[in-house]
Amino acid sequence: MKKYMVVENYKKGCYEKIYERYHVQGRLLPDGLHFLNSWVNKDQSICFQLMEANDSELFSEWFRKWDDLVDFELYPID
Repeated sequence: MKKYMVVENYKKGCYEKIYERYHVQGRLLPDGLHFLNSWVNKDQSICFQLMEANDSELFSEWFRKWDDLVDFELYPID
């Protein structure tokens, strides 16, 4: 599986909404997209997530479930 770094830039004022959705619905990952670890910056405005997938198109499906609260950046890791 290929590894990816996802950078989540939280939209202004959405921190609490993000974690409320997460606690109720989970990460909402499609089958085949795997969470490995995550870190939030000190300002609680950016989350870095290490992920794995064989199909990078799964990220688009996942991002659509959160794009009302988060702006995403996706970086393949070699």
